Amino acid sequence: MIAYLKGTILHKTPGQVTIDCHGVGYSAAVALSTFFKIGKDGEPVELFIYTHVTENALALFGFNTRDERELFLKLINISGIGPKIAMSVLSGMTTDELVDAVQKSDVARIALIPGIGKKTALRIAMELQDKLERKESLLAKKASKEAEDLISTLMNMGFRRKEVERVVEETLRAHKADGFEKQLRECLKTLAKV
Repeated sequence: MIAYLKGTILHKTPGQVTIDCHGVGYSAAVALSTFFKIGKDGEPVELFIYTHVTENALALFGFNTRDERELFLKLINISGIGPKIAMSVLSGMTTDELVDAVQKSDVARIALIPGIGKKTALRIAMELQDKLERKESLLAKKASKEAEDLISTLMNMGFRRKEVERVVEETLRAHKADGFEKQLRECLKTLAKV
């Protein structure tokens, strides 16, 4: 499987780039975001690659950053989203814009991407949100036992980890001696003001 290419751009068009890697030309599909970030014909280029193999074809998809490739992989793991639709999504908005839209459940913004209907946009928003939150919770620094208990309780009430972590931290600083129930009430008061 090809995972990375470094070489010289032989030719690029919106959606496609051909790279010369020591005399071998590789053609990879690229999102518009990558197309605009890489250089011109004859200039050096590095791409992170996803190799898509089917019984009829072998296709390469190139990305300017690892994060872009990771997001692409998350997209194609959503039921009904193949590599072409995933590339359309990444061409329609930057990775930061997509993550922001997903975290805010902004289905209308995702549905503005050409070729993405409301049902597909809703599926992307819902399923990507789960995948992104799982990654965030794995990356989040391990909080104290009492902080984790508060965070867990608030998440069970429907809040997202990202929005409650700071509130829990501030509440514990101000109400360290108080019991769990009082701390939870203080967290809820703060979250109600946001």
